[in-house]
Amino acid sequence: MIYIALPTTSAEVDTALGQHEATGRRLSFYLAMEEYVARRLNTGEDCFFMWQVKPTVIFGRNQLIENEVNLDFCRQRGIEMYRRKSGGGCVYADMGNVMFSYVTRDENVNFTFNRYINLVALVLYKLGIEAKASGRNDVLIAPTQPPPVGEEIIWRKVSGNAFYHIPGHSIVHGTMLYDTNMENMVGAITPSNEKLVSKGVESVRQHIALLKDHTNVTLEEFKAFVRKNLCDSELTLTDEDIRCIEEKEKEYLSDEFIYGRNPHYSVTRRKRLEGVGEMEARMELKNGIIKRINLLGDFFVVGDLDSQLLNVLRNVRLSEEALRQALPEQLDDVILHLDRSAFIRFLTEP
Repeated sequence: MIYIALPTTSAEVDTALGQHEATGRRLSFYLAMEEYVARRLNTGEDCFFMWQVKPTVIFGRNQLIENEVNLDFCRQRGIEMYRRKSGGGCVYADMGNVMFSYVTRDENVNFTFNRYINLVALVLYKLGIEAKASGRNDVLIAPTQPPPVGEEIIWRKVSGNAFYHIPGHSIVHGTMLYDTNMENMVGAITPSNEKLVSKGVESVRQHIALLKDHTNVTLEEFKAFVRKNLCDSELTLTDEDIRCIEEKEKEYLSDEFIYGRNPHYSVTRRKRLEGVGEMEARMELKNGIIKRINLLGDFFVVGDLDSQLLNVLRNVRLSEEALRQALPEQLDDVILHLDRSAFIRFLTEP
């Protein structure tokens, strides 16, 4: 695997400020960098890089910012907010943790996810931390002390990941919690009570683990360990590469991309679908016919949501029979693990 490195600034500046402060890069830059690496550099071997940002909230492609983010809290604390092109839920990042980006030419969703998440779990195992891949997209670690006899081991999330693909390439990116400002994390993100209950936790802190509590290595030592164990070569971006990435970054910085357009809808359905995630359907109906529909939530899109699903449902009567006639047999090639029958029930049941 190739490690993609940014050009370094002077040693004096790096020592005084740290690479993040020296470059002043926002999260949007690294999202644009992923796309650039995929389209221009991922010609053979898989690519990987790590990055850190100032306090930032990043929410998924299909999420409404007002549903997921405590906007007032973020503005008061100077926490930046960005949308990404992958699905999944809202996460908080700061300089106390590190973000991973993985780019591959393989387009098989399940294979790519499983391969990457297991690679991360293996790196933690080599560091002496008991870790495993779990659920749709998480890496979990075991507690440092065994539970009392008869009690179940509670594994906690240390890494959450999301996926999207562009023609010929797949991109997986996610968090790795070494340390973080817990007050900011809890205050900035507003997950639904249903989501918390579904994961069997009473608070965000009960759900996550911090690597600093499971190892003696520093964050910088951890980053060096990951790089050494995942990558066997390096490619440094040129000044021209950086200019191209900065041009692409403008898309991620537009208000339309970050906040989206939310027209009025007359009917709303919201539910957590097993194996899929939270889903909210917003529909504009006229005489029982779907004129417009949008799907929101933390699910993972693996196909073309508009052409394969949303456009198919326009001008279709909102009834079980009509939906069965209109929808294709397989929906899991559009939204990961989405069952056709369950989706029809979701749309038709109040």
